[in-house]
Amino acid sequence: RILLSADENTLTNASDTSSAIFLQDTMDHMPKTLKISLYTVAALVGLLLLAALAVLIFVDADAYKPRVEAAMSKAFGMTVTIEGKMGVRFIPLLNVSLTNVRIVNQGSELAFVKEGSIDIELLPLLQREIRYGNISTNGTRLLITRDRDGRYNYQRPQGANQTFHALLLPKIAFADLVVSYTDKQSAHSVESGSCNGELTDMRHPGDAPLMKRLSLAGQFACAEVRSKDTVVSDLKFSVAATDGVYDFKPVTMLAFGGQGSGTMRIDRSGELPAYQIVYALSKFRIEEFYTAQSSGKSVSGQMDFSTTLSMQGRARREMRQSAHGEMSLSGTNLSLHGVDLDQQLAKFESSQNLNLIDVSALLFAGPVGLAVTKGYDFSGLGEKNSGSTQIRTVVSTWKVEKGVAHAKDVALATNENRLAIHGGLDFVDDSYQDVTVALIDANGCAKARQKISGPFSKPITDKSNILVPIGPLLKLLDKAKTLLSGAAGNCEVFYSGAVASPR
Repeated sequence: RILLSADENTLTNASDTSSAIFLQDTMDHMPKTLKISLYTVAALVGLLLLAALAVLIFVDADAYKPRVEAAMSKAFGMTVTIEGKMGVRFIPLLNVSLTNVRIVNQGSELAFVKEGSIDIELLPLLQREIRYGNISTNGTRLLITRDRDGRYNYQRPQGANQTFHALLLPKIAFADLVVSYTDKQSAHSVESGSCNGELTDMRHPGDAPLMKRLSLAGQFACAEVRSKDTVVSDLKFSVAATDGVYDFKPVTMLAFGGQGSGTMRIDRSGELPAYQIVYALSKFRIEEFYTAQSSGKSVSGQMDFSTTLSMQGRARREMRQSAHGEMSLSGTNLSLHGVDLDQQLAKFESSQNLNLIDVSALLFAGPVGLAVTKGYDFSGLGEKNSGSTQIRTVVSTWKVEKGVAHAKDVALATNENRLAIHGGLDFVDDSYQDVTVALIDANGCAKARQKISGPFSKPITDKSNILVPIGPLLKLLDKAKTLLSGAAGNCEVFYSGAVASPR
């Protein structure tokens, strides 16, 4: 083989007969001592392989389970038990099969593998070296838990050695993988349906935490990912990592009837983990986002969402405090069912009780307000279910700085009215920050305002300036003042964004 490789260019077109003659001639002229040595080595290898085969045939592999469990427990730094059978095959490689393998870390179950298969190269074993081939699993359930102190169940005990030995794995294949995540701090949980995928060329130099220096490539596909009130289907992504920097791209999915796509980078090479997210969800159905409501009031139509967000930190609060970027929600020709807002806004007496915060809920359901208004039932929009509202345009763009989302261009227009928002949403302290909702005239001036403050869970509204009725004389004086002051009037412009006045 070496001779053929060395003169590959001149032998490429040689016939099989010529090659055979050449090899035979080479053997004939080879020194007798060297030929004897080669035959002896071949015989020894054959005997070793036959001996290994005999051991595999006549020795019960299950008898070695305790040793295998101990070796795997030491390698993982966790408790590994093989509850099912262990088998060994010899052809074409040394292959170890395991069933019902359970991995427990500090009393918390981390993983359960129904079936696993590990290939091991034979020749390196002669030098007491274990070199793995392909690894495959079927029916794996991965259980990740974050406790109330912010620690994950896969982390090693405090004070334990956090470095890992050198690692080189050519391929790990996953069939019927289920991943479950539970956060005990927020009572939030996510679980995937059946996933299939593989990781290839996994490398780690050793003497460093696993995630800081790991390199790999791979791709996964999951039929479904479900949380308490959200379902994402047809999730697919590819991942490539180099020395602890993980790039997930592209990431695609179906959510709320729309097509989502994006990229994510996780940098674990530094002192603090860093995250970069770019994501867009196009033409999703807003009615599928809002949960079904009993009030009979709901909003429907297609919208587009996009975000670019960066953050860093280990704890949730650290990540929120460092978050910066931009998020945007937009849509046209939406329908608000169960209430005619234009009619209510036109009736001065009834509009005294109209809450502008409820009217502008769709704006808060924008880029960062999704967490605030998820499940909002629009129940404050009038007592009776009657009529509908055509929403011509919604633009809800927010700039995020240090975990606070500031309204950049946030407004909507119906057939007759326009609403806009100033202020911010503080996601570090979960509170409204100087938020003002205003009913805007054609010049961008505020005809009525309402302020909201306090925590997301229990907001405080100031209703002192909600459309107080103006008498006929005052209305005439107000109109005359506008005419005498020019088209724009002397008001302070509240809104000058992209949403045009309906009239």
